Formats: sequence, structure tokens, C-alpha cells
Amino acid sequence: MKGMVAGVKLKRKIYQTLLQWKRTSNGETALLLEGARRVGKSYIAQDFGSTEYKSCLIIDFSNVSKQIIEVFESDTTDFDLFFNKLSVFYGVKLYQRDSLIIFDEVQMYPRARQLIKHLVADGRYDYLETGLLITLKQNVESIVIPSEEETVTMYPLDFEEFLWAMGDETTVPYMQSCFENKKPMGEALHRKTMNLFRQYMLVGGMPQAVAVYAETKDFEKTDMVKRRILTLYRNDVTKFAKGYESKVMSIFDGIPSQLSKHEKNYRLASIQKQARYREYEDAFIWLDEAMIINTCFNSTDPNIGLGLHAERMTLKCYMADTGLLFSHAFSDKEITKEEVYKAILFDRIELNEGMFIENIVAQMLKSSGYKLYFYSRSDRENSDNRMEIDFLISRNRKISPVEVKSASYGSHVSLDKFKKKFSSKVGTRYIVYTKDLRVENDIVFLPLYMVMFL
Repeated sequence: MKGMVAGVKLKRKIYQTLLQWKRTSNGETALLLEGARRVGKSYIAQDFGSTEYKSCLIIDFSNVSKQIIEVFESDTTDFDLFFNKLSVFYGVKLYQRDSLIIFDEVQMYPRARQLIKHLVADGRYDYLETGLLITLKQNVESIVIPSEEETVTMYPLDFEEFLWAMGDETTVPYMQSCFENKKPMGEALHRKTMNLFRQYMLVGGMPQAVAVYAETKDFEKTDMVKRRILTLYRNDVTKFAKGYESKVMSIFDGIPSQLSKHEKNYRLASIQKQARYREYEDAFIWLDEAMIINTCFNSTDPNIGLGLHAERMTLKCYMADTGLLFSHAFSDKEITKEEVYKAILFDRIELNEGMFIENIVAQMLKSSGYKLYFYSRSDRENSDNRMEIDFLISRNRKISPVEVKSASYGSHVSLDKFKKKFSSKVGTRYIVYTKDLRVENDIVFLPLYMVMFL
């Protein structure tokens, strides 16, 4: 099965989303599953189709024959003939209302996506599409996007899914209970959970990397998988970012160095002295659409509609998967040695850990459904207006500021200034750090692994 790693089957939460779609849609819509390359779209689609339907027919448009393209070009005015040809070619018997047809990598043949409108109206079968770069102009300009299409985004494995792969199904329910009751985990459990979370941070959430680590516990083998994924990303830039490949690659290559700085705003001057955002905007959009990065914008007037006041030219660029960031940051080495991984795992190496911690917080917030915003303001004349808040999230009709600390915190000056300036809009304030949960006044000191519950 495409994307399968021998001996390991990963349990994914999105499977329940697919089940819910099947039950509620009842053939009235198709489902488009978006996500980055190697995030597991094809695997979960095939697993779902073969488990939940009597038969499943898969058309992989990244490797499709000329005969099938001819069927799509010539036979879609006669669906009886169309389905008969597909059934015979793929050797799959189709059952009315009990077969799933998967259009895998549908961005490679947009005409198939346009056909969804008529296939859904025909009503015989269910349809699931997978794709990436699905909204780029070159992939939609010649088609009418079907209104009968629902869209779901697939992200790398979250911490709970990672623990499932490790055979642990008890830690997260207890974590959630502690979070909801604002109680600490306790020293021993906190230490154990932070150790697991550090493993997750280093391995990341790409299914193949997690599967290899779950099977071998070998960081070097896991790193080799991640490096292959990074190579695929580079190949995609060459193949699909026509006209601005060099700008996309420059931004991508600069992410680790940008995140290693105290001020993590992406500074284009580091690429080219006179560079302007408008010259690189398409490159940032491409990386975001490819779901290689998570873009975080400065919201200049924190309110419920954070996006209404987003300053698009002031942004941070996080990697969508923190495990990939780690391999990307050490890309000057042929292989990231096992000793380096273990040194970081046991906190025995001099390294800017803050870049990885802030990146994993961005990754967790994104997979929880948040769009990413931060607050940054400089004011030479009035220090009360000068502050930096790592993330802003909307919760319970209030804005919660989130500060991320990689080491023991000293103070929370920016959080205090933020509350003073926007008092009527501010909800619970959070400091995310590496210690156990505690509450001080109206600030929740949240261990890294609990960000998933925000």
C-alpha cells in the first residue's frame, strides 16, 4: 500500500473524520483530503476505502496510464461505459453505494476534479480525492471547482498519535484531566512525559519517520527518512514553482537561521540586501500552499478577528513539521549522528533549543485548527508600548496571549504590558515552558505537551 511501512500501521484521528463524512454525506459530496507530501494522505485514503467499502478503486494521477486519461477525455458523457472501463482496467468490481473511487494526487489532472460535480450527481459511488498545492493558480485556472466538494486538511501526527505508535494509550487521557482541572502531573510523570515529548519533537510527525522510529528506536534511520522527504520537497520546488524556484529555495534554506535568532520575524535582507516582500510574496504563498511551512502574521490590533488586522509583510516562517526542521537545520552533515539526537534528548548539548520549541508550539496550534498570529510592536518613545507576544489565540470570545519559554522563565513583562493595553479583550494568559503545570494569578504555566489542548 502506498505510504505503508512494513510491520507498522499508524492509527490516525483523521480516520474518524472520514467515517463521519461517509455517514453524513451519504454520497451527496466528495471529500478532498489536502496535506503536505508524505503526510500520509494516500495511505489513509486507501486504508479507509478498503476497510469501510465493499470495494475500492484507486486512480493515482501521479502515475496514470494514457488509456485512463483517454477514458477521462472521451467517455465521461456515458457513465455506464466510463465505469465499466475503469472497472476492467483496474480489475475492481464496483458496487452501487458500496464502492469508493479515489482520485489520488488529483492536482496532477485537474479535469478529474472538475468531473466530481457530475459524478456526485450520478450518485452510484463515493469519491475521495487527495492532493497538495490544490489551490495554486496553475492547478485550478482551467477548471470549475465543484461545490459538491468538502475539504479536510491532514497534518503530521500529533503527540497523541505519536504515543499511540509507541504503544502508549494512557498518558494523554491523564494529561487532559490535569489540564482541565489545572493540576500538575507530578514530578515523575512530568519528567517521563517530557522525555516522550522530546522524542516526538526530534522524530516529528511524518508517518514514515514515526513508523521507522517506532519499529527501530534508531534516530539515524529515522533521520535518513526525513532527509529523503526534504529532498522530495526540493524536487517539488523545481517541478512546480516555475518562475520563482530560486526565491522559494532561498526562503526554505533560510528558515533554520531565521528561527535561531531572538527576533524570529523572517528578514528578507538576509537573502538579498534590497529584497522586498512583494518580490517574494508568491514564494511564501507557494511554501504555505505546499504545507511545508506554517506562516504566522503580526496582528496589529488584537481582537476576535485577528486576521482583519494582520500585517502581511511582517511574518514568521515555521516548518510544518518540527522533526523535519531538525534534519533541515543539520543539513550540512551527511547524517545527523545518533549521539547528537541523544545529547539533545537528554538536554546535554549547547543548542538554541528555543527554535525547536517555538516551532513545535506553532505546529500544535496549527493542527488544532488555529491560524497563526503574533503581536509585535516597537516604540522608542514609550516603553509601555514595546512588547513581543509569540502567539495570539481566540478562546471564549477573548484573546489569549501565549509566550513560549525554552528555559526557566525570568519574568513576563510583555504579558503584563499586553494585559494592561488590551485589558477588555484579554482572556487567560499562557506561558508555555518545559516544567509542570501551575497557575499564578491569571497566568497558566503550561507544559509544552499540553499545548495540544488549547
